[in-house]
Amino acid sequence: MILVGLDPGLGCTGWGAIAAEGNRLRHIANGQVRTDAKMPLPQRLVVLHDALAEILAAHAPAGAAVEEVFVNENPQSTLKLGQARGVVLLAAARRGIAVGEYAPSLVKKAVVGTGGAAKEQVRAMVARLLPGAAIAGADAADALAVAITHAHHLASRNRGFAA
Repeated sequence: MILVGLDPGLGCTGWGAIAAEGNRLRHIANGQVRTDAKMPLPQRLVVLHDALAEILAAHAPAGAAVEEVFVNENPQSTLKLGQARGVVLLAAARRGIAVGEYAPSLVKKAVVGTGGAAKEQVRAMVARLLPGAAIAGADAADALAVAITHAHHLASRNRGFAA
């Protein structure tokens, strides 16, 4: 089953596609969608949507997962993140893809073993869990971590365990 993980951001949204077969994971692709901060907000959201629509069409995932919003100290940053997250959810929903949502601390715990892991620890564990993957940056590593978390959640649910 192909799963896509998404780490939303207005300036940079990370994405990662993996194949999950039982508890075996295989890297398919990953990357980052960047928008130009000089563009008006509506156009940035269109760029993000269109790029995600192409990624989802190219990989035809059976499921997707998105990192939940954490609240920044800056309300303007939180609002922009929320708008990007809405576009990410819309892109998946328009393709009829069910979306799992996971708190950042849960993703870190699922991949590293502790909810307070640093970004570099997440990237290192993603590289270990998906050998040979050329990870396109921190946001792509986070997106792959979200996809891995979703794969683990689906596998445990299919075995009858509570997630």
